[in-house]
Order: sequence, then C-alpha cells, then structure tokens
Amino acid sequence: MHTLILRRLLQGIPLLAGVIVINFALMKLVPGSLLDVMTAEQQVTDPAMIARLRHLYGLDQPAITQLFNYLWSVCKLDLGFSFRQNMPVLDVILAHLPATLILMLASIALAVLVGVSAGVLAAVRVNSFWDSLISTLAVICFAAPSFWLGIMLIILFSVKLGWFPVGGMETIGLTLSPWGEALDILHHLALPAITLGLFYAATYARVMRASMLEVGQMDYVRTAQAKGLSRLRVTLRHMLRNALLPVVTLLGLQLGTVLGGSIVIEAVFSWPGIGQVLFDSVMSRNYPLILGILVLSSLLVIVINIVVDVAYAHLDPRVRRSS
Repeated sequence: MHTLILRRLLQGIPLLAGVIVINFALMKLVPGSLLDVMTAEQQVTDPAMIARLRHLYGLDQPAITQLFNYLWSVCKLDLGFSFRQNMPVLDVILAHLPATLILMLASIALAVLVGVSAGVLAAVRVNSFWDSLISTLAVICFAAPSFWLGIMLIILFSVKLGWFPVGGMETIGLTLSPWGEALDILHHLALPAITLGLFYAATYARVMRASMLEVGQMDYVRTAQAKGLSRLRVTLRHMLRNALLPVVTLLGLQLGTVLGGSIVIEAVFSWPGIGQVLFDSVMSRNYPLILGILVLSSLLVIVINIVVDVAYAHLDPRVRRSS
C-alpha cells in the first residue's frame, strides 16, 4: 500500500508540472494582459510608469524565462501577487478554499449516498415500480443543467417557501455559538450541495444498478444464496463491495468536473469559494490569481485521485497484491 501511494505521488509531480506549463501557455495566448487592466483602471499613460510596471511584474522578459521563473516560484510555494486583492495569491486562495471544499465534500457525499442507495434499490427491485421511478429521475437529473436546477430550487425553496436562504455561506450580522454557526452554514449549504450533487447522484445510480445486476450473476453470489443466506446479507456482504468498484473509479474521474461545476454553482448561489474568485478574476484578467487557482485545483485533484486509488486497492485485494 505504501508503495502504491509513493508511486502515485511520484507520478503526480510531472503531471502537475505539465498542467502548469499548459495553463501558463494558455494565459499567454489570451488577448490583453494584467498590465492593460491596471493601466486602464488607474488611467496610467506615462510610458516610463508603464515600463516600470512591466518590469515589476516581469512582463518585459521572454515567455520562456517567465515560465521558468514561475515554476521556480511554485516550488517555493510562491504563486505570485494579486493586484486586485492587494495580497499574495496563496493567501487569497487559502481564504476561500475552505468554502469550496465544504461544498465539494457535501455534494460528493450526497451524490454517493443517494446514488449508491438508489442504484442498489433499483437492482434489487429490477423491473418494478421503484426501478422505473429511479431510472426516470436519474435521466431527469442527468439532463437538467446545474445552473437551471439551482435557479429553480432558489425560486421554489427560497422565494416561494422561504425554507432556505437565497445565497451566501452564513447569515450576516448574527452572533451565534459554534454549534449555531455550523447549523447556519449547513442551512446555507443545503441548496448548493443538492444542486451540485444531484447530477452525480444520477450517474452513480445508473452505474450502481448495472454493476449490481452484473455482480448478481457471479458464481459466488449463487453459492451464498444456495447456502441459505438472507437476501439482505447476500446483498450487503457479497454484492455491494464488488459492485462499488465502478462507482469508485467513476468518482476518481469526476472529481475534476466537480471542482469545475462548483464554479457555476458558486456563482448562482453567491457561495464565497474559489469558483466565485476565479469568475471575478477572469472578468478582471487577474492572471496571477487565475494561474494560482488552476495550480492548486490541479494539485487537489491529483491528491484526491491518490486517495481514490488507495480506496480502490482496499476494496479490491487483487489491486493491493499487484501494487
């Protein structure tokens, strides 16, 4: 197991470096620059001042030199400086990262819990009313755009019923105890997590149903049934663990899209996470902050995929033995 983790970490280093190079090249291909925005906002027209700003941000150097300087800065955990927030990029990211992680973990936990449970129920009750209902709801949740679903949930549960707040992460102006603050955050988190989680729950439900039906045809399942074990014990002890393997694989592949999807959800619900900061940075061409967010999000995806690989090895002894 330790060898597997070490090998994945070593593989992640060149992968992260490649992501940085690609993102840096894409930023250079985008029309306009950080200097254009700064000079336009501050109405700087003095050529000497513009030259000093260009030298200060290293924009007077060749692109390849800027790339190597940035890679060296990343190795020193220096992601640059955000002129918009007037603070280091790493500090800006760390200030908003907890909100994004809370939204991601809540939506993934909801998606896995609902999707796996629905898939197991549909497989156990195959060709029944529950199977048809779950399959229909899965198709609807999969087809509905996340931003549209979020707006519909806001209109229904926030505007019409008043059960949940329209947006934000916490109620402003209230002094609450630690438990009260946690409950207030959960109250604000409900609609964004449901919106982001339903799409993935639909996918997991379909995959889990198909996997359960496939595992149910295996010889060891028939042997367990022939021994007289109850249907519940056969399902939970003999089928569920092996049927989870495709879901775990899919989870690892989709974690990057969860982070990307959170950008839209954070914009819809005014959730103060990295996605909201990234959206504002794109609009203001704050390229150092954009690059920093892309680097840290890539690192986050690599780490989470290592965790998924370890979980896969734990579920499947064959992977553990081969590693």
